[in-house]
Amino acid sequence: MVSIQRSSQKSYPLYFGLPAIAVFATLFLVPTITSFYYSLTNWNIHARTTEFIGLENFRRLFADKKLVAAIWHTLVYAGSVTVLRNTFGLIIAMMLNMKIRGRNVLRTVIFLPFVIAPIVIGYLFTALYHPGHGLINQLLRGCGLSFMAIDWLNDPRYALMSTILVDIWRTTGFAMVIFLAGLQLIPKELYESADLDGAGAWSRFRHVTFPLLASSLTVNMVISLIGTMKVFVMILVLTNGGPGYATQVFNTYIMSAFSIGRYGYATAANLLLFVMITVIGMPVLFVLRRREVEL
Repeated sequence: MVSIQRSSQKSYPLYFGLPAIAVFATLFLVPTITSFYYSLTNWNIHARTTEFIGLENFRRLFADKKLVAAIWHTLVYAGSVTVLRNTFGLIIAMMLNMKIRGRNVLRTVIFLPFVIAPIVIGYLFTALYHPGHGLINQLLRGCGLSFMAIDWLNDPRYALMSTILVDIWRTTGFAMVIFLAGLQLIPKELYESADLDGAGAWSRFRHVTFPLLASSLTVNMVISLIGTMKVFVMILVLTNGGPGYATQVFNTYIMSAFSIGRYGYATAANLLLFVMITVIGMPVLFVLRRREVEL
């Protein structure tokens, strides 16, 4: 019976995979190769012909201080959101993994912001952050904390932090769900053995829970890191990269180049973002995968 199953598995023709290969080539390979070509040209709205200029677009990119600021803001945004949303997601998951009343309702409520479109969340918090009529500042003034009622989105000192807090609130529920799935796969016998050995709560977390959540942590960290380095809609709606360039990130920088017709330059910037995500994401994935433990 085993030999029959193996022979039947090997009998599938390779051309069954052609539709998937065609879709992958059409939607990824061809645009990527085309983008690489146009990044080496002077393609723009004012040029009558598109001419090959080599690495000139990349030279201009690295000479632009606005890009340096955008890269820094992107890294700060990605690092802050990734670390904090996974920290809060893990804490909440552990709390809601206990047998408490209404935990299913709480799980739904915490996860709900993630299924709402980012543009809707952005407009909602634009209203909440309003310096005069926003609910946040009104609550602070009502509590006698008027000195904390600031212009959250228009003050360069707080604008980036304000956008980061919104994304943490929006995505923590997703991290919680992944961690909950991992927690429910951990055998209860391990906790019972730890209790018999006299292990406290911290010891159980350090030696049982956290090591066995390695695969969940890998998924959460990599998805979060890639997603936040490509952040666009949230920044666009909340601040549009302002005030000034205080919240300019990589994708808003690319959009600004496209909007004035510098298509070849913007394409070069987009390829640079792709390289940056790959250079940062692959080592993180490699390190996290090494510490994964089979359940």
